[in-house]
Amino acid sequence: MNYLEFIGFLQIVLIATTPVVFAGIGELVTEKSGVLNLGVEGMMLVGAVTAFVTLVITGSYLLAFLFSIFAGIFMSGLFAFLVLILMSNQVATGLSLTIFGIGLSSMIGKKYIGTPIDGLTPWYFVILSFLIVFLVGYFFYKTKSGLILRAVGESHTSAHALGYSVLKIRLLAILFGGSMCAFAGSYISICYAPMWQEGMIAGRGWIALALVVFSTWKPSRILIGAYIFGGTSIFQMHLQGKGFKFPHWVPFDDFFSSAPFFNMSPYLATMIVLVIISSNKLRIKLSAPACLTMPFYKGS
Repeated sequence: MNYLEFIGFLQIVLIATTPVVFAGIGELVTEKSGVLNLGVEGMMLVGAVTAFVTLVITGSYLLAFLFSIFAGIFMSGLFAFLVLILMSNQVATGLSLTIFGIGLSSMIGKKYIGTPIDGLTPWYFVILSFLIVFLVGYFFYKTKSGLILRAVGESHTSAHALGYSVLKIRLLAILFGGSMCAFAGSYISICYAPMWQEGMIAGRGWIALALVVFSTWKPSRILIGAYIFGGTSIFQMHLQGKGFKFPHWVPFDDFFSSAPFFNMSPYLATMIVLVIISSNKLRIKLSAPACLTMPFYKGS
């Protein structure tokens, strides 16, 4: 790989990784408040199809992104109502939200498959992803509101005793997370791959969830994890394009040199990194919000 190829490789990694950064930072804020939302994949899909359909109908990129964010707020608001008010199980509700999002996006976008649009340049959004990570980090560690949100995630009973509205703070965190996930989806359907195709998020929502654990709930590390995944994804495509094959002495070389192995390699790399990180139980225990997945009963 020469210098120009390397620069091109870095540019593609930045562009491909941006939606994972948006979704990951949104989920991190949600989890910092003590709520686990596994519906990231579904919210990204609904955001993607909403932005695409809005753009086709109105021709306005601004409305496309705005309606996408509103769709994310609707989806996450539904989740918030179920887990904060009705006290449903967060894990089961999040999984249901993903299933609901997959079905809803498929229904809405069915007649728009293959519809051509003019995509936007992704570079503004790449810069925006860095800015949002910086702002979230500043919010957490340099502002009183960020301290309160973190306090709710660490001990909601203590925060409630001090007079803070736990449910309101968690609601705002959930809505922010949902809007970021939907925005990530809209980036994919309008900037990264200007089209609509069922299931086009392709597991990025689950990667975003894994990145929160990888980052040990610290905003700046979201970028590191995201670019490890993005770099692996683009590198495997580069190898396939070069016609790379494993040496013949590698066992089952016919299998390992096939496209399916290369396609699964980014997810395999993510799992390996997570296993390494999770092996340090103490670090995970100390880093994760103490009240994560714990319901708050008002008056308790």
